[in-house]
Amino acid sequence: MPITPVAERTWAAVTPASTYLFGVETGADAGTDVRVVQWYWGPRLPEAALAEAARFPIPRQETGFLDPRDVDELLPVDGGRRWGVPSLQAVYEGGVRSVELSYVEAVTGPGEIELVLRDEAYGLRVGLHVRCAEDTDVVERWVTVANEGAAPVRFGRLDSGSWVLPERPAHRCTGVFGAWGRETQLQRTGLPVGETTFTSRTGTTGHRANPWIMIDAGDATEESGEVWTVALAWSGSWRLTAQHRSEGDVAVTCGSGHDGPHAHLAPGERLRTPSALGLYADGGYGAASRAWHAYTRGHVLPAPDEERPVLYNSWEATGFDVSEAGQLELAARAAGLGAELFVVDDGWFGTRDRDSRGLGDWWPSPGRFPDGLTRLFDGVRALGMVPGLWVEPEMVNPDSDLYRARPDWVLHHPGRRRDTMRNQLVLNFARTDVREWAIGWLDGLVGEYHLAYLKWDMNRSFSQAGWPEAGERADMLWIEHTDGVHAVMDELRRRRPGLRIESCSGGGGRVDLAVLRRTDLVWTSDNTDARDRQTIQHGFSYLYPAGTMSAWVTDSPNPHTRRRVPLRYRFHVAMAGILGIGGNLTAWSAEELAEAAGLVAAYKAIRPVVQHGRLYRLAGTPGLTASAVQYVLDDRVVVLAYNPFTLDGRPPRRLRLAGLDPEAVYEVVTSEAATTAPVGSRWHGRTLTAHGLILPSWLPNGPDYRSELLELRRVGTP
Repeated sequence: MPITPVAERTWAAVTPASTYLFGVETGADAGTDVRVVQWYWGPRLPEAALAEAARFPIPRQETGFLDPRDVDELLPVDGGRRWGVPSLQAVYEGGVRSVELSYVEAVTGPGEIELVLRDEAYGLRVGLHVRCAEDTDVVERWVTVANEGAAPVRFGRLDSGSWVLPERPAHRCTGVFGAWGRETQLQRTGLPVGETTFTSRTGTTGHRANPWIMIDAGDATEESGEVWTVALAWSGSWRLTAQHRSEGDVAVTCGSGHDGPHAHLAPGERLRTPSALGLYADGGYGAASRAWHAYTRGHVLPAPDEERPVLYNSWEATGFDVSEAGQLELAARAAGLGAELFVVDDGWFGTRDRDSRGLGDWWPSPGRFPDGLTRLFDGVRALGMVPGLWVEPEMVNPDSDLYRARPDWVLHHPGRRRDTMRNQLVLNFARTDVREWAIGWLDGLVGEYHLAYLKWDMNRSFSQAGWPEAGERADMLWIEHTDGVHAVMDELRRRRPGLRIESCSGGGGRVDLAVLRRTDLVWTSDNTDARDRQTIQHGFSYLYPAGTMSAWVTDSPNPHTRRRVPLRYRFHVAMAGILGIGGNLTAWSAEELAEAAGLVAAYKAIRPVVQHGRLYRLAGTPGLTASAVQYVLDDRVVVLAYNPFTLDGRPPRRLRLAGLDPEAVYEVVTSEAATTAPVGSRWHGRTLTAHGLILPSWLPNGPDYRSELLELRRVGTP
């Protein structure tokens, strides 16, 4: 059993490689000084050792300034003798802020447990939930609160729980930062003493950070060392705080929301927080990433076993100049390259010939498509592709029929400005009528045109985030808008099980484990420059699998950076995820089209390995030095190697593979490195991992932007 009792009021979440041990501890006041504490989180312990680990807390001297147990709790509250970062801050009637919980019971179910606590004076029921599965080392936690009292309760902070890191000589944190066009930039630094907070206040997951953190003792590498990860599955504003105490203790608490808005719970109401997920891995950052990828495929994605098609998207070719004839011309060229999915982007609806009008009027433009989209999509199908469409359901232009009819549907405060960004306002998906409107036209659009695919965009942050009709509950907008978006996606997929959805928010602004539960892939960044994308994709890979990462080949010079990069290099970078094409194919030469068709065919041959295989980040600094990524699926091994700049003999110079059977023999079946690894050549697994290969693209004194593809198959043992 993944959740097993250890002793009275003590339980263990036991995964294949880890143990997470927790229990109820009673303080001086046996009635209300109750804490649910974490005893241990690390390598899997034998069953006989579980009770030992639970009964030997670190002795600390109590002073008038320190409670020795003030860090080990699963849900530290704002109340009593606690001065650390609270995971639960409640304000009761009369301004009472101190929370005092008593233990009620433990409710167990298959693979999970709920520890029920209660603040008897005000009728607040708190449930601490822990769940795990037998095939993953990820432990899932969340909190439920129910107001069983007579007066409303407000929450300044309502996190999904706190995770305690084991004592180590040092602590180092890894995460990602960024901005529009340069998302998921990896950063790694020593964890300073104090409180380090990562957050998004935008109403979405955000471009500036992503809701996860990895912590190690400062000695982990890509291939070795213990790594602890905490990640939050939430698509709205969020906050994650790593607390490093001067005594040496470290804890991480995370949850939805940010400083300012307060959750509100009226009598009889109940609220579930997003899931917070923890993972212990011994095997470095690479092992941690592969464990997250396996968890996402096995427990998050709605259709994980499918292969994502090669798509063509028309945006960079046409902008808002969308017409039936122009789209069909692009479709014919895309089909000639081997594209399998044709997506019509912005500009197909209402009066949408620029970004300042028409958004919200979701019907085909009468001027551009007087007979609707049927002929266009019939033409796409006749070319052997399936049709897809871009939508932005959460947004509206003030210059639109929808806004003129329903100005109350947008986020706003009475008597305040309604600031636009990108000439847009945000629709309030916390409202039932807005959600009903959205599911109505989305379902109708998918049904009428038999769409296989929607690119769901969200192109601006919240501002003037008011909900006047909600009264005292207005701050619940920050939670209920995101819940509403999720609910519409869930209902749409229920009605249209064959539909596949791509999450987009100005690029990578909505990438998280909650949106991936109801979509199939994410748009990684609006920046399609191949060299920049290497850095973005590197940071993305730390938590999310390649089979969720949409990556396009676009024109050269790049429309965003004006950088010129060879077509082959652009393709090889995009092949590291879900290959897409977004360039203006009418301007590509016959030679470029022929080369692109060959590269699309090469990707299709390796697609199962890239999208479903185990990922290894092999060497170098992507986008700056020679680097490579490798994928392993069953007996197949795929390597994509890159060298953006000529290197004057600096390392890396030899590529060592990873994740192979050292006793097996591997045969090269595809090679662009014929001088050192020709097709048909055979190599021992131990030679490939210990000694490695010399790649032509990594040799000095060649041109910039060299890349190559190498595939091997395990053919047996010597």
